[in-house]
Amino acid sequence: MSNRREFLKQSMKMGAVTAVFPFAEAFGEEMLRDGSQNVDNPMFQPHAATEGDTFTVSMRHISAPTISPRRIVVPDVEGYKVLKGDFHIHTLFSDGLVMPKDRIVEAVENGLDVISITDHIEYRPYFSPVGKWKLNPEQANNYNLWYEEARGEAEKQNLILVRGAEVTKSTMGPGHLNVLFTTDNNPVAAAVSDWRKMLQTAADQGAFILWNHPGWEAPKSGGIEKGAPLRFTGDHEEILKKGILHGIEIFNHKEYYPVVSDWCNEKDLALFANSDVHESELNTYGIQNLSRPMNLILAKERTLESIREAFFAKRIVAWAADILWGRDPWLPALFKASVEMKTITPGTLELTNKSSLPVFISVGGAVIKLSKDVAQQVYCSEKAKTMTVCNWMSGMNQPMEIALNKQ
Repeated sequence: MSNRREFLKQSMKMGAVTAVFPFAEAFGEEMLRDGSQNVDNPMFQPHAATEGDTFTVSMRHISAPTISPRRIVVPDVEGYKVLKGDFHIHTLFSDGLVMPKDRIVEAVENGLDVISITDHIEYRPYFSPVGKWKLNPEQANNYNLWYEEARGEAEKQNLILVRGAEVTKSTMGPGHLNVLFTTDNNPVAAAVSDWRKMLQTAADQGAFILWNHPGWEAPKSGGIEKGAPLRFTGDHEEILKKGILHGIEIFNHKEYYPVVSDWCNEKDLALFANSDVHESELNTYGIQNLSRPMNLILAKERTLESIREAFFAKRIVAWAADILWGRDPWLPALFKASVEMKTITPGTLELTNKSSLPVFISVGGAVIKLSKDVAQQVYCSEKAKTMTVCNWMSGMNQPMEIALNKQ
């Protein structure tokens, strides 16, 4: 053969180098694609050829790029550990596109401490008796299967896994709801003909019940009519009065519903920001997207029971798209733990963001971003009594106000 380029072209035709193609994404555009790219790479150099010879490609230098787990720093808040979690996730056991174990790996890479896989009970187009991939009768009637499939990997990765499911009627007054911290999803599924009975069955197990995506426009799938206003309906009032509604998503996937903040304040409910991820994390948000939705749980310990206790105590702050939403007293307490404030002079403050949380503050009109671990001086009128945290919301379109300590 006259040159390496010609050699590679002929080798590709014979299948000698096709083994490298699955690694193409790890090498970017320089990777061999048509037999004529990157021919100077030593990895692809042939030995002297003789007629009838066969060739192998050394793979010892090939490795997929590794991703270090994202490190999210949040100081303890009044003695509580701050755990990061996502409580609305789907897999191929309903209409998601990845396996349960993959969700564990994604969560760890994103710096999460806890997740719940909440596959649909009613809608299972892939693994189910009538789905694309049929299950045997025992598996088909097991609505804990996604939890059981992920549990071993979660233990291996030191990730806390919450058992859960999503109740999703196509016609359902209160919309879709997640049941979290169930002990067995099968009795919930057995009551599938009556959504009220499904919720009550979950509540009898001590489940936390979360109203999902209240502004989702999908009237034929359990969502609201297109263009309809967000409403807290009579059905919601009914389940709230029964004590079987405990929280609402203020942020779902890529949608934000500001009015939920006021609803949660008025009705003593917890706020959540969840991904509702169906595709892979990479295809949905990219790699370790800083704006990815998650929740900050103020827990006594890093245990399942402590997280459950924090849910019912509503010690949760939602975080997505550089915005945080929370309720008194925990949102201000989180700020106090995360931002160190010193008085330099009566008109000068020194602020240091000790956390990974996004913090934008305003004193006297100017908006300043507080970078992590950087002491920043802020000048304000000596008469100023409060500071606005522009991206921390304590009510509908209501940024949190922090009293200035000028002592």
